[in-house]
Amino acid sequence: MPKPLRRTRSKPVLWPPSPRLPAVDMAKLTAEQQVLVEAIKSGPRGRFSNDGPFAVYLHAPKFGQLAQQLGAHMRFGTSLPPRLSELVILFTAQYWKAQYEWAAHAVIAAKRGVKEATIRDLQAGRSPKSAPRDEMAVYSFANELYAKRRVSDATYARAHKLIGDAGVVELVGILGYYATVSMVLNVFRMPAPGDKAPFREPLMH
Repeated sequence: MPKPLRRTRSKPVLWPPSPRLPAVDMAKLTAEQQVLVEAIKSGPRGRFSNDGPFAVYLHAPKFGQLAQQLGAHMRFGTSLPPRLSELVILFTAQYWKAQYEWAAHAVIAAKRGVKEATIRDLQAGRSPKSAPRDEMAVYSFANELYAKRRVSDATYARAHKLIGDAGVVELVGILGYYATVSMVLNVFRMPAPGDKAPFREPLMH
C-alpha cells in the first residue's frame, strides 16, 4: 500500500502514487480486450504484461489496438537502428519524467548499444558527453523539437544527412508516439516496475 510522503494543506501526498485506473482482471476479459492481448502477444513484443501503458489500453481496447500497432512499428519496424530509436525513447521518457517508460527502456537501450555514460547523462537531463555523431544528431533534433516546437535547418540537415527522408519522418513518429505513451503513463499514474522511480515525482494533489 502507498504510504504518506508528507502532508500538504489539503491532503497527504502518497508515494508511490496510486494508479487512477483499477487493474483489469485477466480472467474476465471482454472479447475486445482479449483481441488486444492476443495481438500484443503475437506481435514483435512476444508477450503481454498487464502493467504500464498496456494496462491502460485494456480500459479502451479499440484505442489500445491502434496504439499498440503504431508502437510496435515505431519500436521494431522503422529504418532507424535500434540504438538510435532507444536513445530518443529515453530522451522522451526523461523529458516527461515517465517512470515506467524510463525503467523499461534504459535496460533495452544498454542492450542495443547506448553507452551507460550516455544513459546516465540523459537521466540527469544533460547533453550526452561521449555519444557518437549519429546519436548526437538525433538527440539534438529531439531536444530542439521539444524545446522550440520547431527544428532549425541546420539541425534538420544534420539528422537528414545520417538517416535520410524516411528516417527523419520515422524519428518524428517515434518522438510523437512515445510522448503519447508518456502522457498515458503520467496521467494514469502507472508506476515503474518494483516502484523504483528513476525520477523524483512532482508533488501534486
